[in-house]
Amino acid sequence: MAPLDQTRKASQKAASEDMDIASRLLAWYDAHHRDLPWRVTPVAFARGVRADPYRVWMSEVMLQQTTVEAVKAYFRNFVEKWPTVEALAAAPAEDVMKAWAGLGYYSRARNLKACADLVALRGGRFPDSEAGLRELPGIGAYTAAAIAAIAFDRPAAVVDGNVERVMTRLYSIEAPLSEAKPEIRALVEKLVPQTRPGDFAQAMMDLGATICTPKRPRCMLCPVREDCSAVLSGDPERFPVRLPKDDKPLRRGAAFVAERADGAILMRKRPEKGLLGGMTEVPTTGWTARIDGATTAGAAPFPADWRRAGQIGHVFTHFALELEIFHARVNGAAPSGHFWSLAHEISGEALPTVMKKAIEAAIPGATKKPSSHSAKRPV
Repeated sequence: MAPLDQTRKASQKAASEDMDIASRLLAWYDAHHRDLPWRVTPVAFARGVRADPYRVWMSEVMLQQTTVEAVKAYFRNFVEKWPTVEALAAAPAEDVMKAWAGLGYYSRARNLKACADLVALRGGRFPDSEAGLRELPGIGAYTAAAIAAIAFDRPAAVVDGNVERVMTRLYSIEAPLSEAKPEIRALVEKLVPQTRPGDFAQAMMDLGATICTPKRPRCMLCPVREDCSAVLSGDPERFPVRLPKDDKPLRRGAAFVAERADGAILMRKRPEKGLLGGMTEVPTTGWTARIDGATTAGAAPFPADWRRAGQIGHVFTHFALELEIFHARVNGAAPSGHFWSLAHEISGEALPTVMKKAIEAAIPGATKKPSSHSAKRPV
C-alpha cells in the first residue's frame, strides 16, 4: 500500500473513532444529563426547543470560577428579577451588584451589566458566532465558545476545567496542564460533532463533573472508558499533570464595624476599579493584594471605644487575607464618603463575603436575612 493511502486510511480511522466517542458520549448524556435551571434537556431539544442565549450567557458568566451548586440560586434570582437582557440593562448597576453579592469575582458582575447594556442597544440579540460574542464585555474564548455551542448549536470547542480533566485522561497527556491547553483544544475540536455540538459540550462538562472527577473517578460508569488511555494505564488520578503551586502570600489588615443604637452599621462603597470594585464594605485599613494594612485600633477611621471582636480569614485568587475585627457603638452622622445601612437593609447590601465575615465577627446574625437585629438595640 502506498504511503499516501496508508495516511488516508489512518486519518479515516481516527475520524471514525472520534465520531464513535462523540456518539457514545451523547447517548450517555441523553440518559444521565444534569437537570440545571438554564439548560434545555435533550428531550426538549429533540422536540425543537432551543436554549435562550440570555440564560446561557448569564449562567456561563456566573459559572466562571464558581460551582454549579453555588450558582443555581443566584441564577434563579437574577432571571426572576430581570427575565430579559433588556430588563437587566434597565436595572441600576447598584441593584445588580447587590444581587451578585457573595458570588465573588465581582468584575464579572460589572461586565455582566456592561454586556447587557450593549446587547440591549443592539436590539437585545446576542451575536451567534464566537467572533461576534468575543466583542462583548466579559466574554472570553471559553465563554464565547460555550454560548455559541449551547445557545446557537455552533460546532465550537468548549474547554473548561472539567473538559481539560477528561481530555488529559482520555489521551494521557503528560505535559503540565498549563502547557497542554493548546493540545487539549485541538483534540476537542476533532471530537466536536456537526450535529448536537451544544449537547456534546454539555455532555463533556457533565462527564467531568459527575464521572471523571478529580478524586476517585467512577471509571466503570464512563461511556468512553474503552478508549481512555489513563484507565488502561491504571492511574487516571495522575492526570491532569500540574506544576507545584506557589504558596499564596498572606496579607493583614483591620476592619472596623461601627454600630448605631438602632442596629445600623456604618459602610462605604469601594472604588469602581480594582479588587472588589464597586462593592460595599465596612471601613478597613489600606491592605491590598501587595501590601499589608495596619492591624490595630489606632488605625480606626475616627475615635470611638473600639473593642477587638476577633479575627477572620479569607482567601482570594492570588493571596490570603487576615483581618483584625474591631467593634464600637457610635452615634451621629456618617462621616464623608460613608453611610449608615439600617439593620433591615444590611442583608441586601452589595457585601462581598469577606465583609460579611467581618460584620458577623462583630455582630453575629447581622448580615442574615431576615435580620435578627432589626429591632432597636440597647447602647
